[in-house]
Parts: sequence; C-alpha cells; structure tokens
Amino acid sequence: MEKVELTGMTRAEITDWARENGFPAFRGKQIFEWIHRGADFDGMTNLPKDMREKLKASAVAQPVTVQLHRESALDGTVKFLYALRDGNCVEGVLMQYKYGMSLCISTQVGCRMGCRFCASTLEGRVRDLTAGEMLGEILAANRFLAEQGREARVSHVVLMGSGEPLDNYDQVIRFLHLLREEEGIRISLRNVSLSTCGIVPRMMDLAKENLPVTLCVSLHAPNDEIRRKTMPIANTYGIREILEACRVYIRETGRRVIFEYALVDGVNAGKEHALELAERLRGMQCHVNLIPLNEVKERNLKGVSEDTVRVFMQTLEEKHISVTRRREMGDDIEGACGQLRRTVLQHQEADA
Repeated sequence: MEKVELTGMTRAEITDWARENGFPAFRGKQIFEWIHRGADFDGMTNLPKDMREKLKASAVAQPVTVQLHRESALDGTVKFLYALRDGNCVEGVLMQYKYGMSLCISTQVGCRMGCRFCASTLEGRVRDLTAGEMLGEILAANRFLAEQGREARVSHVVLMGSGEPLDNYDQVIRFLHLLREEEGIRISLRNVSLSTCGIVPRMMDLAKENLPVTLCVSLHAPNDEIRRKTMPIANTYGIREILEACRVYIRETGRRVIFEYALVDGVNAGKEHALELAERLRGMQCHVNLIPLNEVKERNLKGVSEDTVRVFMQTLEEKHISVTRRREMGDDIEGACGQLRRTVLQHQEADA
C-alpha cells in the first residue's frame, strides 16, 4: 500500500486522517506541527513510541532529502540536489539577501516547455511534483540551515526551478495554500514569486485565486517572431495574449507583474529590441528583470557583453520602464536551473 504523504495535507486533513487511523484528534495537530518543523517520525518526541512505529508503516513525514549541496565561495549561495522517494531528483537554490533567506524551488521533475536557454528541459518532463514535495523542499532547506547552526529559516520562495508551475496547476495551488496554514511554516504569499513562460488560460485562472503572489513572466523577446526562436510556447500563445492576461492579473490582485528577460547575443539584446519592448509595456504596472544569459553548452546561444546590458537598461529607463539587472549568484556552483541535476544524471549514466 502506498504510504500517505503528510506534508501535502492541511492541519485539518491530518487531524481527520489521524482520527480515521485510531489516534486521538489532538495527535493530528501535533504531527502537523512537527512536520512543519522538518521532523521525521523519530523526532516527534511527544508521541508514544508505538504510535511513531505505526506512523512509519503507513505515512511519510518528509518526502524530500538533500542528496548533495554545493556552497558558493563567492556569496554563500547554496545549490541543493534534492532526492525524492521514487529515485528522481530536483534542484533548489538557497540565497541570502538583506531581507532574509530566499529559496528557489522546483515544481516538476524536468520540464516539457522546451525553452532553448534552459537546461531543465533537455530531458523533458518526467513527472509533476506533489504539493507535499514542494513544501518538502523548503523543510529540507530549513533542516540544512538548522544543521549548520544557523537561526535563519526560509522566508521567501521563488517557483522558478525545474518545471513550469502553471503546467502543474492544481498541486501548485495546494502548495500555496499550505504555506499559510496556521501552525505551519507561515510564509506570506506576498513573499512568493511564481514564474511562468506564459500559459495564458492558467494565468487567467491564477488571477481569480485570491492569492497575492508575484507573477513573473518569462518574456525574453519583444515580439512573437523572436520569441518563437527560443520558446515553443510562443507558437500557442502570442505576446499580445500574454500581456492581456498580465493586465487581468494586475487588475484582480493589485500586484505588479515582473517580466524576466534573458539577454541573448544576436537574438534579442539590441537597442532596437529594448525600444520595441518599452513600447509593448508602456503604461503597465510592471518591472523588467534583465538576465545576462547563463550559457547552456548543449544549446548554441551566447551571452552578452556588459556594454550591451548597460545600453539595454538605459534604453528602457529612458522610456520610463522600471528595470533592474538580476543579481548573479552561485556562478561557481552551477547555479543556473537544471545544470547540477543534468551533471549528476550524466555521471550516473556513465557509471551504469
């Protein structure tokens, strides 16, 4: 019988489950609180030993563990390779900012969106992550911090690791609700950013969920012709549709939208592209996050010079478009999405 994954359940659901399995209802609350502290069953010291043994036989407390980690000597960024119970692995990146610890999590094992500048999509999508596994990534990071003797815990979450969050919509929405459960890890949804390549119907659905997350859209081009060269999703949803969905999101949530824009040499990084982008975004409550390309050796795409970044930023600023350059972190530890997992998988194939 498949074990129950408790991290994916609300406190009320765990309480009901405990009662159905012959345990007092108050034990459900205790189990829920222990799980959100990152404890496995052996660590739930206020539960009777025989109860802990029964729980081990029927349930999983922590479905995600850190298989390996790499810490940047440059800025302290930590790259995790998370092990899942079925033998799959995903990545996470823990970054320290002035405002706290931010964790970039994965929402799928691999990805089927096919964006040419992303290593996560090279093997395609293997499966979706459950809400409990997404929460488990945070709990595993918190355990890591505790084992390092640090008092800090994850306070900000970015759904920008492996996978397309809106391609795993139902589990992602459940995960977001779990973040603000009473007696849970209690991360404000205003501290959560969700990145999408532009699945328009799901963007519209998200706007109606009453969840105040920051929507980040991987735009990466000022027009459909250029976007289709690097992003297959552009063959289904055009920029006009995506921007209209963004306007709906802004109207429904009152939150500005962030546009991610990876600068690729000879593709989308000229001053003329910046001018076209500015015209597209004029009057919208938004911000552009420029990303000098992390080169993926399997793709024939190249990064840009510092001068190119400067001119692009300056052009947007002159057109009154809010813009920043993404702070580059973890450059010495394969910090870009999908790189570490792919390296490990390649080594495993070579050893087989």
